[in-house]
Amino acid sequence: MTVRTDWTRAEIAALFDLPFDELVYQAQTVHRAHHAAGQIQLCTLLSIKTGGCPEDCGYCSQSVKADSGVEATKLMDVQAVLQKAAEAADSGSRRFCMGAAWRNPKDRDMPAIVQIVQGVRAMGMETCMTLGMLTPKQADMLADAGLDYYNHNIDTSPERYNEIITTRTMDDRLDTLAEVRRAGINVCSGGIVGLGETRADRVGFIHTLATLPAHPESVPVNALVPVKGTVLGDMLADTPLAKIDDIEFVRTIAVARITMPMSMVRLSAGRESMSEATQALCFMAGANSIFTGDKLLTAANAGDDKDAAMLAKLGLVPMEAEEPLRACKALEAAE
Repeated sequence: MTVRTDWTRAEIAALFDLPFDELVYQAQTVHRAHHAAGQIQLCTLLSIKTGGCPEDCGYCSQSVKADSGVEATKLMDVQAVLQKAAEAADSGSRRFCMGAAWRNPKDRDMPAIVQIVQGVRAMGMETCMTLGMLTPKQADMLADAGLDYYNHNIDTSPERYNEIITTRTMDDRLDTLAEVRRAGINVCSGGIVGLGETRADRVGFIHTLATLPAHPESVPVNALVPVKGTVLGDMLADTPLAKIDDIEFVRTIAVARITMPMSMVRLSAGRESMSEATQALCFMAGANSIFTGDKLLTAANAGDDKDAAMLAKLGLVPMEAEEPLRACKALEAAE
């Protein structure tokens, strides 16, 4: 199967419009062609520096513009982060993701960040970080440390973007992704649905990712967790837009799978409010990664025990296979 980067918005919109069973069938067919069936990658996410971010992202409780009660903290001590990583590994996580509420890291922070990456990798875990925008030097330092993935979400469609965030542009986001790619780090980029957007925005969101020069190796799809005190949390509270329709969310997962067939599609924030049936449909539609544990940065999450019970009920097992795009890159490098 040819991996396309020339999708049109009309083609993506036509996928969204398919009868639900046909869309999920196509997505599962694509999924099985590239990914191990019945395997779900278990990931853990830790906030290594919380709150005080100068950005004004309307969904984020860590913005200084939000009145969410989140207190700003300093960067965690290296050993404290490594202890959390060890606990995650003991719980079965293969991937340890770390987020810092920065617009961009300061050069003085980079030595500690490098130590953290090296320490987590030494445990045999895959590493991912999200630190905001990067300079070329910082991207190279992360690459040299062995960082596996860098997360920098585009959040929504280009047309909707300025209604969600004003302190940086979509082009700023794409520039950082290009810098990460140049440095040789795998790209993790997705976004949030349930921001009050239209389906056309969801089409534009996926189109932006699916037409990058190379697809992101990792595509997290979040359902908005409306937090009181944030712009969007207050705006959408007690309205029909406060929670995206479950079937529409599954459609978004399926279209992401079809258009980016070899990418890992990750169920991220918002799972806490999803039924097991909705999550099962997401897995059928091609999602093959979840975040475990009780918390995602500052939002609640399902928890290890609850997830283990759900996966057992569905007959799904923790992923052991290599991620397809990374395996292809390793093969190309060997040749």
